[in-house]
Amino acid sequence: MIGTRALLLASTLALASCSLAPKTVLPSPPVPQSWPVGDAYLLQSEAALPILSYQSVFTDPRLQSLAEQALTNNRDLRVAYANVAAARAQARVTRAGQFPAIGISGGAGYSDGNGNGNGNGTSGGGGGGDFSLRGGITAFELDLFGKLANATEADRNRALATEAASRTVRLALIANLADAWAIYGADRDLLAIAQDTAANARENVRLTRARLDGGVAPRTDLRQAEQILATAEDAIAAQTSALAQDENLIRLLVGGDVDRALLPNGLADVTPAIASLPAGVNSQILLRRPDVIEAEYGLRAANADIGVARAQLFPSISLTGLLGFASNALSSLFDSGSFSWSAGGDVTAPIFDAGGRRAGVAVSEAQRDAALAGYEGAIQTAFREVADALAVQGTIAERVRAAAANTAAAADTATLTDARYKGGVDSFLASLDAQRSLYSARRSEIATQLLLVQTRIALFRALGGDSGAGATTP
Repeated sequence: MIGTRALLLASTLALASCSLAPKTVLPSPPVPQSWPVGDAYLLQSEAALPILSYQSVFTDPRLQSLAEQALTNNRDLRVAYANVAAARAQARVTRAGQFPAIGISGGAGYSDGNGNGNGNGTSGGGGGGDFSLRGGITAFELDLFGKLANATEADRNRALATEAASRTVRLALIANLADAWAIYGADRDLLAIAQDTAANARENVRLTRARLDGGVAPRTDLRQAEQILATAEDAIAAQTSALAQDENLIRLLVGGDVDRALLPNGLADVTPAIASLPAGVNSQILLRRPDVIEAEYGLRAANADIGVARAQLFPSISLTGLLGFASNALSSLFDSGSFSWSAGGDVTAPIFDAGGRRAGVAVSEAQRDAALAGYEGAIQTAFREVADALAVQGTIAERVRAAAANTAAAADTATLTDARYKGGVDSFLASLDAQRSLYSARRSEIATQLLLVQTRIALFRALGGDSGAGATTP
């Protein structure tokens, strides 16, 4: 059939169209080939880092259980997945424009011998019915210069960029949950410190009041002891609120209620549950970070947009076709003599638009240049984040050791000073100063231990961590 041949020819021309988009060339990563070295970094090896899963880094079953709940219920992740589905669907919508749209229509009519229609299907004189069935191509543009193909490629890459963005949300969710879990453990320790300090302060108040009643101690000693007690009680209230807020955050990240049995009792539970990551990793691993992948697909989409803009400079050719059957008798509708066909085409070409189309090409090229700079900037930012985390990781062990030694010395000083006060050698003020120093040292040690854990989490996040499965083609 002639109509069928015309349809096949049009489809072949569309699929064989040329592309005016420039080839995407990714630049070399604008960062060194290895991480910084020196006393702060403690470079261990240049072995390649395997792909990380959150289960291999966050080893506590309680934290893993919370992570699984979060990946199922977190609303931000659901929004990200919905955006991926929408972007994939949009790519399919754009791709559909590369193919002919085929429609069908039919009609029926009846008239009496005088040319008047009769609604009841009968007539007094001679009359007859007209029936038709038509099908054909509607609004099909020959993609000679790759405009539609490049538009499809651009939307496809935007869909892939959206999927990479969803994996960034996943990575941030797991890292934020681990961080909140660790902070909860630290706040449990800080609450215990405040409770211990308050208990000691109450005992000091009792003893000092007894010494005041016996005429041994002045009233100022009692007031100073009461100040220490009030400070500790304020800390208890503050840490109780902090723990409640920590639970609220974990509940938000998980997307539902949280079993308290899954929460840590202190940093002693947290520290061994979050594994340390090696420092000696080639910086090429940054190309696996989801934000870098997103920037790469954004660059590819911008490159395809140039092809779309360039194709706008050339004529646009549209085809229409029609084939069908027409008869004045239903019984002969599909007879060979009832078949008819027609075909046509339209050509539109720009003559003068005051440079608008060429300006559109310039806009696309500028957007491509911006996307290229954004891609390079994403890699450089990733490198800086990893290097910063490695700098802390290289020295945090010494800081933890020093904090523990400071706490031990402060505890010994407090014990000796209290004994000297009770023996009448030192003043009560010296004893109070020693207690304050011990309280500060214990809190500082907790902060340093928390920093150690948070550095491991930050490195997991900076290296891309477990950001989900690789992107798939929409």
